[in-house]
Amino acid sequence: MPSPSTSSTGTVSAGVDGSPESLAAAEWAAREAALRGLPLKLVSVWEPVPMAARAAFLGEESRGHWAGRIPVDAAAGIRERHPGLEVTADQSTGRPGEVLARLAEESALLVLGSRGLSGIGGFFVGSVGQAVLAETTSPVVFVRVPGEDDGSAGDGERTAGGPVVLGVDAHEPDDVLLRYAFEDAARRGAPLRVVHAWSLPPYFAYGLPQDPVLDAELAKQEAAALTEVLAPWRAEHPGVEVTEAPTVGKTAEVLVEAARGAALLVVGRRMRRAPFGGRIGSVAHAVLHHSTAPVAVVPHS
Repeated sequence: MPSPSTSSTGTVSAGVDGSPESLAAAEWAAREAALRGLPLKLVSVWEPVPMAARAAFLGEESRGHWAGRIPVDAAAGIRERHPGLEVTADQSTGRPGEVLARLAEESALLVLGSRGLSGIGGFFVGSVGQAVLAETTSPVVFVRVPGEDDGSAGDGERTAGGPVVLGVDAHEPDDVLLRYAFEDAARRGAPLRVVHAWSLPPYFAYGLPQDPVLDAELAKQEAAALTEVLAPWRAEHPGVEVTEAPTVGKTAEVLVEAARGAALLVVGRRMRRAPFGGRIGSVAHAVLHHSTAPVAVVPHS
């Protein structure tokens, strides 16, 4: 059963570095902050050159000044386009991955930009973004610049009327992930498409011919499992139009296809610690690199 709603409080934050993708993320974050009725905070992170190497960087002071101007200038543009929105600008010093991970913990939502992959749809998620995802226990949204090469609308402007797509495991559902998707769809007034991907038995491994009757029965069972998981959430959010999509296939591939034209793709990341830090998870990692829609990664237990 769903637990009580946890309405967002605090601030929507976005990391900016002056790049087109970070500015697209800031614009997406501004619209999200307006939807949530929250202020927007734009942050740039300056990583100083170590003292021993500063002799080779005579422009170090000007670099720091320029880094400080980035969020101020971005905030000025946001205020012009969103006059009713409270916007603040800040500069932090340190390792970007660590600073932004802390910012995510302090925010209702952190939004970051990602480059489109040239020639094919999808994101390039750099080391900073991966570090933030691996360390934070809060939701992070990745936004890309619209790609001329694939016709995508990654800034969310043209996909604002699209559905919210949620990837869920009907056999191991998590309330945190489901609540996020349902509340997001309700906030946007958007339909919610819930995708549960599953696989047929590996007949080839046993040298057996495919069994259409068994396949049909398995499909029926998977659909029933998804319906059961969603029933209490439908009851709690009667205003959300929900489409159930149990689908045979590899999870990441199914989600990427389902999210074409979506306002947002929501996926989960299990918070498991590896010997050398956190893990993003294979599905979240693959989806981030191939989705043309904004992607919300929601950590859960």
